[in-house]
Amino acid sequence: MLQTIDTNTLVIGAAVLAVLLIGFILLRRGSTGAKRRDYKPDVLDEGAASVQRNQALIDAAPAAQIITAPPASVGLAGVGEAVAVGAQDVVEEAAAEAEAPAAPEPAPAPESPAGTADDLSRIKGLGPKLQALLPTLGITSYAQIAALTEADLAELDTKLGAFAGRPAKDNWVEQARFLAAGDTAGFEAKFGKV
Repeated sequence: MLQTIDTNTLVIGAAVLAVLLIGFILLRRGSTGAKRRDYKPDVLDEGAASVQRNQALIDAAPAAQIITAPPASVGLAGVGEAVAVGAQDVVEEAAAEAEAPAAPEPAPAPESPAGTADDLSRIKGLGPKLQALLPTLGITSYAQIAALTEADLAELDTKLGAFAGRPAKDNWVEQARFLAAGDTAGFEAKFGKV
């Protein structure tokens, strides 16, 4: 039994010694840091071929010529000749834009019955995207939101896209009733600070 313990001790000692030796070698190797590079590459190291190619690009004629207006004495007959290749497309596009009818401006959002639109941002859960969307749907006042029925909310949800369900979830109708009545204290008691 004593002999087995001595054998195990020798094996364990050899294993610990091997681990320490390997650890020392790895730590020593990692602490030397990166080798210093004495050679610094230069732009001209690529050879003479790249220098000749670059010089050829510098000496080459420009890809596009500058279009200059024809002298006044040439008249309209010379205008077509003065337009360089490729510039004719630009002239045609400009002419097409001039002939195209202007896009109609969007109709202004309908105003509330009081004559001015309310600040819908005071309603909790009604963010900037919904503030921009509601006037396009004809909703601009607290009174309009307060008057919405369940059927109206269901119809409104179909038009809100990704924001469907927000009016019911955030209690817009109840919030709008407080704000339409001017009951800021009641609003803040139920929904928090305006």
